Amino acid sequence: MTYEALPRDFSGLLKPRADRPLILLRPLAILRRLAMRFGALAAFLALWQTASTLGWVSPAILPGIDKVAAALWTGLFEGTLAGDMAISLQRAGLAFLAAVGLGIPLGLLMGQLEPIERALDPILQLFRQTSALALYPIFILLFGLGEMSKVFVIFWATVFPILLATIGGVKEVDPKLVEMARSYGANQLTVFRRVILPASIPAIFVGLRLAATTALLLLIAAEMIGARSGLGFQVMNAEYNFQIPLMFAAIVLLALLGLAANALLLGLQRRLCRWNERIV
Repeated sequence: MTYEALPRDFSGLLKPRADRPLILLRPLAILRRLAMRFGALAAFLALWQTASTLGWVSPAILPGIDKVAAALWTGLFEGTLAGDMAISLQRAGLAFLAAVGLGIPLGLLMGQLEPIERALDPILQLFRQTSALALYPIFILLFGLGEMSKVFVIFWATVFPILLATIGGVKEVDPKLVEMARSYGANQLTVFRRVILPASIPAIFVGLRLAATTALLLLIAAEMIGARSGLGFQVMNAEYNFQIPLMFAAIVLLALLGLAANALLLGLQRRLCRWNERIV
């Protein structure tokens, strides 16, 4: 059936217009795309809710999604989850910024100057293979149970992904681009600013995204030992007091923070690397 065969009132709705939103033109295609992207997640949440409601798993051990959502809402607006989230973000944020401040400049330096890389690589490889959690008791002895030890153990775990990704990004720059820039009379600083640094940004952001995930993982472990605040402490405290919905609410909040951090870095990467179509 063509547009002309339809009544005038309906044929106008089907014809594409520049000022009409996409959702009015292709609702089925949009729904299909949403189902393909979030269908597995929706099925998982539905199975979770069904298993708890029908008693396949004890609701005392695995509360339903509705109870977890209620505990999350109450904890954020009436409880301590909002304050714990702010404290956790402060700890992880300070450690992440410190790792960025050291890892990226040092990685750019080591990636370009081979003598510096040869001199520093053995000790960096030794430190990289040493677990941050294994060193946490040492950090506690050095800095005490305060904020410094928690920030430092997160920093230790996050600096190496950033450093190694930066070094790899510099080394993967196409030498022909560098030679071409130099053949046009560009000095070393110009080559670095216009060729090496832009070409290294995608690899650097891969390290940043890995480091952000690692920061949240180490944050939980650090706050479970000798902490009186934070989301990691809230998970342990709720488990000790058998407040299982609140425990799951804190875990869900940590997952949402991780997704938000990854989305923020991905958006920044797409803004800085508009020429790169392979960003995922």
